[in-house]
Amino acid sequence: MSDEEYENTSNTSKTSKKGDDAFAKAKSGIKQSELNEQLKEYIGEWRNQRAKEEEELKRLKDKQAKRKEIRAEQDKKLAAEKKQEEDRLKKEAAEKKAAEEEKKKAEMLEAEIKRQEMMAAQKEKGGSKQSAPALDARKEMSKTKEQVEEEMKISLSIRIKPLALDQMDSDELRNKANQIWNTILSLETDKYDYEQRHMNQDYEFKELNERQKIQLRNKAVKKGLDPESFTGSHPPKIRMFSKYERRTDTRTYGDRKKLYEGGCEVMRSELLESLWKDKLNEFSKRPKARLPKWYGERPGKKSRGS
Repeated sequence: MSDEEYENTSNTSKTSKKGDDAFAKAKSGIKQSELNEQLKEYIGEWRNQRAKEEEELKRLKDKQAKRKEIRAEQDKKLAAEKKQEEDRLKKEAAEKKAAEEEKKKAEMLEAEIKRQEMMAAQKEKGGSKQSAPALDARKEMSKTKEQVEEEMKISLSIRIKPLALDQMDSDELRNKANQIWNTILSLETDKYDYEQRHMNQDYEFKELNERQKIQLRNKAVKKGLDPESFTGSHPPKIRMFSKYERRTDTRTYGDRKKLYEGGCEVMRSELLESLWKDKLNEFSKRPKARLPKWYGERPGKKSRGS
């Protein structure tokens, strides 16, 4: 190939390359515009979807808020109904308790009137002062502390009458005050006497307990036991082994119990049994022949000359 031909071919290749580059650029521009259009469509669809989701979320939030308001109203209504029911039950319990108190008060008032009438009749007859009739001890012991306090309040309200101070003059008030003072004085005197009596009885009980302990100690010493064996709340323990034994005893209770059964009495009974057997053997070995002939004059026999 000559130089001119080579130059012509090189020129044609350069022009073809430039055309290819322009075509590629135009093609890439078309694709880029299509991609931009598709991207715009995707973004628009995404925004529409996002708007729909936000509207749905807002609707759900509104629905949740309305349900909360409805639930709060329902809870408020239920609380009011529950409070009304509790108030009704409390009112019924209070009315029932008041009716029971009135009934018990009437019964105790009747019993108090009967007691006063009985005491007045005994006083007229000149008899000795007796206590009120005995109540059921089991029924009284089964009462709780609250029931006892309640009955005590009712009894005091029956026995202690309210004072009509507005209707009393100075002399009546002075007499009433002296009467109350004398009652308080007698009650305090009785209280002191009962306290002293209680102290004396406690001292006597302690002295008797000490005497009993001394007697039990002497009884235990006579029997060869520990002095404090009978003074406890339980009987003395049976010692089944020596207190000087250091090894662990593997014998059973029955085996250990047999060690202390009998003693000299068992030995004596065994000795008597062996002696009896020896005597019986000697007696069984005696000859069974006839008795020997009697020599001499047999006692009781009559003589021939007589």
